[in-house]
Amino acid sequence: MGPAALLVLLLPLAVATGGPEVHSLRGSWQLRSGNGSLSLPAEVPGCVHTALLCQGLIQDPYYRFNDVMYRWISLDNWTYSRTFKTPFDIRKWQKVNLVFEGVDTVAQILLNNVTLGRTDNMFTRYSFDISSVIQEVNCVEVRFLSAVSYAAEQSRCHKGHSIPPACPPPVQKGECHVNFIRKEQCSFSWDWGPSFPTQGIWKDVRIEAYDHYHLIYFSITPLFVKSAQQWCLEVESIFDVVSSKPIAGLVTVNIPKLQTQQSFSVKLQPGEGSIVLHVNINKSAAVEAWWPNGHGKQTGYNMTTTFMMEAGCQIEKFSKVYFRTVELIQEPIPGSPGLSFYFRINGRPIFIKGSNWIPADSFQDRVTSDTLRLLLKSAADANMNALRVWGGGVYEQDEFYDICDEIGIMIWQDFMFACALYPTNQSFLESVRAEVTHQVRRLKSHPSIILWSGNNENEAAIASNWFSIPYPDIGVYIKDYVTLYVKNIREIVLCEDKSRPFVTSSPTNGVESVKEGWLSRNPYDTHYGDTHFYDYSHDCWNWTMYPKTRFASEYGFQSWPSFSTIEKVSSPEDWSYTSNFSLHRQHHEGGNIQMLQEIGRHFKLPQCPDPVKQFKDMIYLTQVMQAQCIKTETEFYRFSQSEIINGEGHTMGALYWQLNDIWQAPSWASLEYGGKWKLLHYFAQNFFAPLLPVAYEDKGMLHIYGVSDLHEDHKVTLRVTVHAWSSLEPVCTLAKEGVTVKAQSAVPIYKEPICDLLGRCRNCTRESCVITFCLVGEDGLQSPRNHYFLSSLKDAVGLQKTQLSASVSQQDGIYIFVLQTTAIAPFVTLDVGSIKGRFSDNGFLMTEKKKTVVFYPWEPTSVEELKSSLILTSLLDVV
Repeated sequence: MGPAALLVLLLPLAVATGGPEVHSLRGSWQLRSGNGSLSLPAEVPGCVHTALLCQGLIQDPYYRFNDVMYRWISLDNWTYSRTFKTPFDIRKWQKVNLVFEGVDTVAQILLNNVTLGRTDNMFTRYSFDISSVIQEVNCVEVRFLSAVSYAAEQSRCHKGHSIPPACPPPVQKGECHVNFIRKEQCSFSWDWGPSFPTQGIWKDVRIEAYDHYHLIYFSITPLFVKSAQQWCLEVESIFDVVSSKPIAGLVTVNIPKLQTQQSFSVKLQPGEGSIVLHVNINKSAAVEAWWPNGHGKQTGYNMTTTFMMEAGCQIEKFSKVYFRTVELIQEPIPGSPGLSFYFRINGRPIFIKGSNWIPADSFQDRVTSDTLRLLLKSAADANMNALRVWGGGVYEQDEFYDICDEIGIMIWQDFMFACALYPTNQSFLESVRAEVTHQVRRLKSHPSIILWSGNNENEAAIASNWFSIPYPDIGVYIKDYVTLYVKNIREIVLCEDKSRPFVTSSPTNGVESVKEGWLSRNPYDTHYGDTHFYDYSHDCWNWTMYPKTRFASEYGFQSWPSFSTIEKVSSPEDWSYTSNFSLHRQHHEGGNIQMLQEIGRHFKLPQCPDPVKQFKDMIYLTQVMQAQCIKTETEFYRFSQSEIINGEGHTMGALYWQLNDIWQAPSWASLEYGGKWKLLHYFAQNFFAPLLPVAYEDKGMLHIYGVSDLHEDHKVTLRVTVHAWSSLEPVCTLAKEGVTVKAQSAVPIYKEPICDLLGRCRNCTRESCVITFCLVGEDGLQSPRNHYFLSSLKDAVGLQKTQLSASVSQQDGIYIFVLQTTAIAPFVTLDVGSIKGRFSDNGFLMTEKKKTVVFYPWEPTSVEELKSSLILTSLLDVV
C-alpha cells in the first residue's frame, strides 16, 4: 500500500464561531523500518510493536520469551508518514500549527520534506508552526531514532561525572542508560516488567488553524477564602495571540447550579500569555464539596466559559468544576519526636487507603478508557480512596484522572523520575521544564490530584548511596539533585499551581528533608514523612517487623498471577515453578525462592508428582501468602493511626505496592494483567473496609482494635468466635456489647491473655483452634468478619480435607454461587478461569456449612459457562 492510498480528507473535530479549525491526523499512517525492508500500515495513536502485531508480522510480544526475541524492533529506526489534503483554504488563516500531544520519543518531524523540528521528550506537547510550509496536499513524516541507541549516545557524550545506574540488573533483561532519555523509565525494563522501548506517535496529532488568538491551556483551581468564608475559582487561560495588536474582549463564566455568573473585560497581548480570572461563587448557593471515596459524594458542577473578543471570534469552553481543599499537615505530635504527615481534605483528616499505580500495558495505545475504568473501579470496590501514580511510568491520560474525579480516588502524582540519578545539563533541564509546565497545566484542574512529588526514591538513592559513589564525590550529585527537583521542578510547580502540596521525593522526611538541605540523612525515618518498606527474609505474619511510620507509601510481597492468566502467554512445557519460563518471567532477583521461603514458614509446600498440578498449587499458595502478609502489614498501619508507642505511630496512610500489572508475570500486584482480582485484592476489600476489627498478639495477650473511617462514633457489639479446626460447630462465642468505635480512629476494644481464652474454650490449643471476630451495629452496620491464626497452618491440628461444592444460579445481571462444605476450610477460592468478572468475596475462611458468594460479570456469560469453568480450592487441596 503506497502513500497515495493514504490520501484522506480530514473532517473538522471542533469549530468555534469564527474560531480555529482543528483537524485530526489520527488514523492510518504508513510505517517503514530503517532500511525500508518492512513497510506496513500503522494506526496513530500507536507504536511500532502494535502495528507489527496488527499486521500479523510478529506474535503477541508478551508470549513466552518474545520480550527478548523482539529486541530488534527497539534497536531499529522507524519512520511514520502520511499524506493528507488540507481541508481548508490555507490563505484564510494567519497561523497553522501541527500539534503532537505525545511523541515517543526521539524523532525528526518533517512536512513536505522541510524539517519542522526534533522531539526528545515523551511527556511534552510539541507544536510546530507550519503556516509557510503547508500546501494543498501534504506529506508529514516522523523519523524516529531508536530510544536505546539515543540513550547510549547521550550517556557516552555526557561530560564530567557519571550518572548511575548505567544498566538494570541482568535479571531484568533490560536496556541501559534510561535516565538519559525523557521516556517512560520502566520501558527499558523493571523488576516487574519487560523491556519494550517503544517508538511511535502515542497520543493525538492534529492541525490547528486560527486567526487573531488561540486557546492553548485552560484550567480551573478552586480556593476556599477563609476570611470571606467563600469559594473562589481561579480560571487560567493561556493563549497564543497572532495579532500584532492587543485584542480586547469579554469573558463570561457561568455555573447555573450555583447561581454564579461573572463577566470580565480582558486584553490579550501579542505572543503567548495568560489571563487569570477570579470568580467568586455566590454565597447563597450551597456548594457541595468533592470527597474521596468512602467519605462523601464527588459532586461536580457544569461550567461554561465564553470568550467574546473584538476580533469577532468566539470560543465556548465547557468544563466540570469540583470544590475541595487539600493540606499536607506536618506538625509536632505530643509525646513523639518528629512531625506528623497526613492529608486534610476539606478540613477533615483522611486516612489514605490504597495502592501504587504502574502503566497498565507496555504499549500505551492498548490502554483504553475501558481498561482504565475496570482497574480504577476495582480499586474503589476494594474500599481504596487513593493511588500513587508512580514515577517510573507515564503521566496518565486524561481519562484516568477524569475517572478518579468521578469515583473519588485521590492521586499522589509523582513526576517521572525513578530509582536513578539524572543529568542536569542545559538541554536536559530545558526539556524537563517544558515537560513539567505542560503536565501541571494539563492536570491541575483535577480534584483527584492531591500531591505533586518530585521523584521515586532518588533522595533515598543518594542518602543510602545505592550506587556506591565515593564519599568525596557525593557533593556534586547532591547539587544535581537540588538543581533538578528543587530549582527546576519545584519552582515550576509552585509557580503554576498554588492549590496543592509538593514534596521533592518519596520516601522523604518532608519539611525535615528541606531543613537538611533537601536530602535527609535517613529518608526512611519513621518520625517524619513517608516510608517505603520491603523485607522478604523475616516472618511476614509478625507485625513487630513493620515500621510504625507516619505514612506507608510503598510496601509489598510478590505472588504469581492465576494459571488462566499465565496460560495465555506460555506453552505446557513452561508450567512448572522451576521452568525456564518461570525464571525468565521473574525480574526480581531471587523472587521465586523468596516466595517459597515465605510460604514454607506457615504452609506445607506442594509435593504433587503431577508437575502441572504442583505448579497450580504453587500459584495458589503464593497468592494466599501474599494476601495474608499484606493483610497483616496493612492492619498494623491502620491500628497505629491513633496511638504513639515509643515515640512512633499516628500512621495516616497505607499504599501497598502495587495495584496493577503491566504483563503476565510474578509481581507485587493485586490485579493481574487484564484486571482479574488476585486473592490480595479480595483481602484488600476487607482490610480497607470503613469499619474493621483488627487483632494482634503481644507477649501472649490478644488485642482487638476497632478501626473506623466513619465520620461518627458508633456503638457496636464485638462478636468473637473460637472454632476448633475439626468442627463446623463453634467451641465458644463471646459478645461484648456497648463497644464505642470512635470516628476516624483506631481504639483498643478488647484484650485477653490467649491462654485464658483457650482455657475457657474447652481446652483449645493454639494448633487446634482459630479465632474469628466482627463488629455489628445498628441499622445494618457491620464490619467484615476477620480472623486470627494462633499458629502456622502447617501445624494446625484437626483440619480435615473437605468436600466443597457449589450451585450456580442467575439473578438479573449477576450470578449466585451457593457453596457447601463438610469441614472448616481455610482460604476457599473460587476461580472461573478466563471469564471476566469478580466475586463478592474470595480466599475466605469457611466456618459454616453454607456460604453465598455473588459473581459480578464484566462481559456476558452464562450459568453453564460458569459451572464448567469453576474450580474450587481450599488449603487442604494442596498436596
